[in-house]
Amino acid sequence: MLKDFGQARQVAARLKHRHDPEVIEQLIDFEPFSMESGFDVDAWSERFKARLDAATPPGVQWTIKVLGGGGVVVSRHAQGVVQDTILDAGFFASPEYRQIEKIGKAIGDLMGGVIKVSRGNNEVEAHRFSEAYDWLMAESRKGRTFQRFKGLGEMNPDQLWDTTVNPETRRLMKVTIEDAVAADEIFSTLMGNEVEPRRAFIEDNALQVSNLDV
Repeated sequence: MLKDFGQARQVAARLKHRHDPEVIEQLIDFEPFSMESGFDVDAWSERFKARLDAATPPGVQWTIKVLGGGGVVVSRHAQGVVQDTILDAGFFASPEYRQIEKIGKAIGDLMGGVIKVSRGNNEVEAHRFSEAYDWLMAESRKGRTFQRFKGLGEMNPDQLWDTTVNPETRRLMKVTIEDAVAADEIFSTLMGNEVEPRRAFIEDNALQVSNLDV
């Protein structure tokens, strides 16, 4: 569950570049929107508006209008300025929303009002799964330090031993190549000297990434 939610957060981070960040943030662990006939869009809109109202300052007002072709327009009203976020049929059918929808369904079955989350002797109450997730992540980082390296050659000897060389803790994974031609092609695209094929590959596949290490 935590891993899936983390991946949904990564997807949402990309969507926030194109849509109102608050709208996307509140969608992450909200009940899924459906394009199927019989789905009560008006009721869903009312519940989503209530969540937006609770998450933003009193000076921000929200309205939601149902689109004729499916989907909704979520409008933020603040200081006389209206900002529309169009969540149409294409948005709800996109791979990004499908990943958010997946975690929304799982959380809907799990959450039932306020929940208690504990780690060791520490405990906290959470009204949303995202609150529980953020608290657990913060707890897990206590007393730890994090470093990132561009390559193994940048590590100190003791760090290299602890993370990579020590036979008691290292993991060896067997890699097989079923299609050598395809493997060579993708390697040449991503690591070769030609920039344009690499750029085209990234543009075509950027929004479908679920695990990204940068």
